[in-house]
Amino acid sequence: MELGSKLVFIKEEDVLTALFCLMITVLMNSCASLEAGRYNDYIGVTVEQKESGNEGEKEVQLTPIEGTLKVGVRDALILALANNRSLKVEKFKPAVQQTSEEQSLAQFDFSLRGGLSFSKRRDEQSGFFTTTDATSADFGISRFFPTGTTASVEGTWNRTSSTLYGDQHTMRFGVTVTQALLKGYGVDVNLVSVKQARLDTLISEYELRGFVESLVSQVETTYWDYVLAQKQVKIIEESLALAEQQLKQTAERIAVGKLAETEMAAAEAELALRKQDLINARANLAVLRLNLLRLLNPPTANLWDIEIIPLDEPFVPDVQLDSLETHIKVALRMRPEMNQAKLQIQRGDLELIRTKNGLLPKLDVFLTLGKSGYADSFWDSFSNLDGKRYDFSAGVSFEFPLGNRSAKAQNVRSLLNHAYAVKSVENLAQLIEMDVRTVYIEINRAKEQVEASAATRKLQEEKLRAENEKFNVGKSTTFLVAQAQRDFMQSQVAEIESVVKYIKALIELYRLEGSLLIRRGISAPGKEPVDAAQ
Repeated sequence: MELGSKLVFIKEEDVLTALFCLMITVLMNSCASLEAGRYNDYIGVTVEQKESGNEGEKEVQLTPIEGTLKVGVRDALILALANNRSLKVEKFKPAVQQTSEEQSLAQFDFSLRGGLSFSKRRDEQSGFFTTTDATSADFGISRFFPTGTTASVEGTWNRTSSTLYGDQHTMRFGVTVTQALLKGYGVDVNLVSVKQARLDTLISEYELRGFVESLVSQVETTYWDYVLAQKQVKIIEESLALAEQQLKQTAERIAVGKLAETEMAAAEAELALRKQDLINARANLAVLRLNLLRLLNPPTANLWDIEIIPLDEPFVPDVQLDSLETHIKVALRMRPEMNQAKLQIQRGDLELIRTKNGLLPKLDVFLTLGKSGYADSFWDSFSNLDGKRYDFSAGVSFEFPLGNRSAKAQNVRSLLNHAYAVKSVENLAQLIEMDVRTVYIEINRAKEQVEASAATRKLQEEKLRAENEKFNVGKSTTFLVAQAQRDFMQSQVAEIESVVKYIKALIELYRLEGSLLIRRGISAPGKEPVDAAQ
């Protein structure tokens, strides 16, 4: 019987020792690496194009020279992506948002604790005074794991020094493991906040990409508007010179009696009208120059005094559009707003996991193992830890609020928000399709207007030539010549304007389908489309 009892005792001790070592091993080695994601914050020309370059391409003028800045469209984009202040502000958002990932991962970090205390007591026993000094120290390390497990290793040391009993040292090391069985159980629910923080970072990246696309579109559009404004000023100046010449000729003919004095009023009115048009055109050009300088923000101390000289002329792009359905499909995949909306659905899916788990009662199981050593010195108490003294405890804890109204309300709210996100994507898809269809119509209209305005300008030029010949032989009036000059000037402006509108319509199409940056060879975060089924 004694032999049997001894064998059972040895077996129990071995099992507990094995569990003790196993729990320490799990605690120290089951720390899966949890790190925040990293995103590429580079915005500019793609690395491939930057390395290869184009032979014969003019060098970009990054800084003004003698108060002038000579730029083409691509030069303007490079300047804006490097210097635009609004873009510099927007670039902070993904980096700021990424700190939430670190914050959500902090729940899985190791936590250290420790303490040290000292006490002294003097007592009287049977006429004798005894003095007792007590020193205690404790330390521990704990960690919460994504599985819903909380594990900790703790140690305590107590020293009691008495004039009556001498020194006594107590040392204990223990491991405690608590595992959630219902509420808070599993990797899926415990990583919800981490995954949501990562999705929020991705959302901010797509938001940044949308801003960059809008900026690129705005730079190109403003550049071509500025070129158009310069052309308008030049055309009106030429028309003003013609009006002055017409006024001079009219005055000479009135002086020799070939025209009535009433013809002078028409020539003077036309000249005044040209001066009025020139004032408006120059003011419009000045405003566009300021807008373009603000977008490019070239590095210089006197920004607003810089004169911009555009190097590119308006031209009709040789572009063969794909089918309307193809552009719609591209927009539904590439538009940053659509990708943001899809990520919001994924975020809602994660929230459903969290709130559904929150409906469960809290049921935890815990296990504690400890080894103790006693001696009259510190090192002896430490050495005695391998002895037969141990403590063991295990149990379960249960908690469930009656009614559980808070958890139910959170679950219903997450269900409603998820349905809201789904319907928002459907609504956004319809709006995107309408945008693409509308700009597709505008492109076709603008392209037809290019040909029509060119033909109109040729006819108006011929009409002006004929009217001048009639006027020279006395078969026309100053008013008709002025009207012909005005029509010809307007047709010149309309011809250039139609080309610029066609270019701007193409830019708008590429922006609305989310392909503008790719087509311009510009790299920015949020390039990959989001898979809705992910």
